[in-house]
Amino acid sequence: MSMDYGAFDTALTAAAGDDAALIAELRKAFIDSAKRQLDLLGRSRCDANWQYSCYRLKGLAASFGVTELMQLAEEGAVGAPGDPVILRKIGSAIGQIESAGLVSR
Repeated sequence: MSMDYGAFDTALTAAAGDDAALIAELRKAFIDSAKRQLDLLGRSRCDANWQYSCYRLKGLAASFGVTELMQLAEEGAVGAPGDPVILRKIGSAIGQIESAGLVSR
């Protein structure tokens, strides 16, 4: 899945203006939080923990307009705990966002 970063970058700019250091800090905070939720998803063994982590990830993605990640989190929420396919998709999406930030600096 190829991601559109326009909304994410727009959200960062709206929050931080032209402050490149603050934009970088917000991007890092987003990525760290998304990775933390991915880790929790990977360790979830019951429906409740799995869905909770999916919805936390969806909320985080919504806060920054990352619709692709929101959709993946929603897809995961209706799936089985520990689904390796959705874990790979979410990990890939987070990796793409992280890579895009390294390129744009």
